[in-house]
Amino acid sequence: MGKGFILESEQAHDLIERDHRNKDVLFPYLNGEDLNSRPDFSASRWVINFHDWPEEQARNYPEVFDIVERLVKPVRLSNNRKVYRDYWWQYAEKRPAMLAAIEDLDRVLVVALVSRTMMPTWTSSRQVLAHKLCVFAVDDDEYLAFLSSSFHTSWAWRNSSTMKADLNYSPSDAYETLPHPRFKPALTEQGAALHRLRKELAMERGEGLTKLYNAFHDPVITDAGIRTLREAHEVIDRTVADLYGWHDLDIRHGFHETRQGVRRTLDGAINAEILDRLLELNHGRRRAE
Repeated sequence: MGKGFILESEQAHDLIERDHRNKDVLFPYLNGEDLNSRPDFSASRWVINFHDWPEEQARNYPEVFDIVERLVKPVRLSNNRKVYRDYWWQYAEKRPAMLAAIEDLDRVLVVALVSRTMMPTWTSSRQVLAHKLCVFAVDDDEYLAFLSSSFHTSWAWRNSSTMKADLNYSPSDAYETLPHPRFKPALTEQGAALHRLRKELAMERGEGLTKLYNAFHDPVITDAGIRTLREAHEVIDRTVADLYGWHDLDIRHGFHETRQGVRRTLDGAINAEILDRLLELNHGRRRAE
């Protein structure tokens, strides 16, 4: 609650160069747009973060504190909520539970909450993550593979709302209700391979996740890199189906017309069968609980 916290990258680096202590309170600021549009999935801007510190401690960084005092304090003092006025140098919502959950992780899995792409990727936990990112407090490549699978994607589209053509991802409805299979090492290896491949392709093509997956779903595009990405996703889907014990499913990808337009995905009948089985599994596990 205060755009004055946000800095351009050059301004942040200049502040750190003038006083290296400022690294304590200046961090990259990753939002969904940067995550999906930049080839390295990195933050384009930085942000001032005085954590949950008292004012006296924050004032020990005078040049940075002055920015917040000039640009944030006037906005916050006019707010109706007393806590926002009284602690104007801190973020309005600091999400301490999330910060505690990721404290010991060097990286976390994130996905933009509003996105048509809806592909998770790894990012550093040592930055400020915008409120329009869903943060999974995990550090295992098996999660990247599973959450990149058609099983998770289809379940999310079924159980979340939409915003125009984009999915408005609901963690409580799309993730917490999704019955996980028991993961095995093969899925970990496939997740690590998918992450490496996506990073290489994104940098090689100069594209973020959105444009990369637009190409993935475009039947006209058949270059080697995109073909390899399609094969990687199909392999993951076969592995996930096997982990559920659903060996009878015909896990083959093709270009199919969907509510989101033409997509490289499973056949509609197979996808419907998967959703039915996931729902049955969800109900069974809930009864068991």
